[in-house]
Amino acid sequence: MFQPFKSRLLGLGALLASAISMQQPAQAQSYPIDCAILLCLSGGWPSSAPCARARTEFIRRITPWPVEPPLQIWRCPMGMSDTVDPDTLKSAQVYEIVFGFDQAAPFQSFQSDVGPSHQGFDPKLVQDWADINISGPEFNFVRSIRVFDARFVGQLSSRDDCNRSASVRMGSYGMQGDFRWSDSSVSALPKAHVGTEDYGSNCPKILHRSVFVEWRDFEGNYGFEQVEY
Repeated sequence: MFQPFKSRLLGLGALLASAISMQQPAQAQSYPIDCAILLCLSGGWPSSAPCARARTEFIRRITPWPVEPPLQIWRCPMGMSDTVDPDTLKSAQVYEIVFGFDQAAPFQSFQSDVGPSHQGFDPKLVQDWADINISGPEFNFVRSIRVFDARFVGQLSSRDDCNRSASVRMGSYGMQGDFRWSDSSVSALPKAHVGTEDYGSNCPKILHRSVFVEWRDFEGNYGFEQVEY
């Protein structure tokens, strides 16, 4: 029997550091960074060298240019099978993703009818999303990640007029970890975002560009990072 998912995350940083340090140098260099991002993010970025490296890469990807998906879950091999009941093993899947990626047999997951672009979840069609079913609530932390690319936010008073212009897009994750961009607006920027608070009022001068990423860990704790350029 697997322990509850929450208890499996206790001591996460030390375990991950130990797992990586036990590898040969050449193997450590090829360690799937997105597996570490997935696990460290779920645990609230525990204090450890591997999680620090994972977070650095997570933030580097949203630092222009270009702006990339901060978690690229399709780069973390998890394996696919349709022989396991969907109610089993789920609580330990994230933990095993990292600590089991180098085993001969892939960890199994039940074939699902959830897919971002088709009704059947066919492993042969998996590309740019997770290769196992992550539609359960234990993976909500993946779908909580949102990226706001404020390419330009401008406001300038000109005589009796207030000239405003903005170009904002939002990146979000689908049920299977697929990432997509959509048009957004200044008003949709999270409260934690700074630099555009006065947009639309009294016409103070604003010239702003930034990328903002927010997330919640497995327990729902909020985190964010803003990069201005």
